Amino acid sequence: MELWIPITIAAAFLQNVRSAMQKHLKGVMGTTGATFVRFGFGFPFALLFVAVLHFGVGMPLPAWNGTFLIWAVIGGVAQIAGTQLLVYLFSFRNFTVGTAYSRTEPAQAALFGLVFLGETVSIGSLFAIAISVVGVMLLSVAHSAVNWKSLFTSVLSRTALIGLASGVGFGIAAVAYRAASLSLGGPNFMMQAAVTLAFVIVLQTVLMLIWMVMRERHELARVIAAWKPSLVVGLAGATASFGWFMAMTLQQAAYVKVLAQVEIIFTIASSVFIFRETITRLEIVGTLLIVAGVIVLVLLT
Repeated sequence: MELWIPITIAAAFLQNVRSAMQKHLKGVMGTTGATFVRFGFGFPFALLFVAVLHFGVGMPLPAWNGTFLIWAVIGGVAQIAGTQLLVYLFSFRNFTVGTAYSRTEPAQAALFGLVFLGETVSIGSLFAIAISVVGVMLLSVAHSAVNWKSLFTSVLSRTALIGLASGVGFGIAAVAYRAASLSLGGPNFMMQAAVTLAFVIVLQTVLMLIWMVMRERHELARVIAAWKPSLVVGLAGATASFGWFMAMTLQQAAYVKVLAQVEIIFTIASSVFIFRETITRLEIVGTLLIVAGVIVLVLLT
């Protein structure tokens, strides 16, 4: 088994933990605040990862270059844009359609990987991507009145286009992070990923902090008041991101994003075994499709 596979699965599990904690924080602060803690309380841990690798393990620090800075900034801004568009979808009554289309991120990552980095994927891998994307889209609408027919025929609706734009943001971010990390050229994938993560998360923290000071200053007090659970979010988020960055340094972003869909399986499992919630037939079908897509991808790589 290639190393990027267990790293991605571990990152997906940690991201599920982070998402659950962020959902809890939504009860004590707004969307901006709950989003900010991922970065604001995550960057100290990202810097710690770099310090441990450098001072503790003895790995040399790579030198930044113009290519790294360009891709890291593009990735950081694209991720914020994708997140904001996804949050914006929640203001629409039929936001589930847009959310479903935002899940086309793996397919878009494959496209942007080809356009920006010249990376190609095999026909079998494209099939695996398609299977998993359909599965995730089914899960996205499983608890709504939207059916599969209206889902695919509503591609030109406003919410669908916003969802696709959100997927564009996340797809570009994934490819940009891979390009930034690879541009460092060493000393190894762990240090490249750690340095890329540290730069990006500090940039995102500064950008969001400026926005909150200018537009939503009241959120800062809520964030400070909830600093203890926010630290847990920061640790889980930074560790998950470190996993994503390592995986995307080792493997194409599209492949990593497909395997990352196992996060949804963790979520479904939590709903059934921890919260004792029932799942619909559509959720079962969607989950099986995701599993099938992941299996196909792993077998082909």
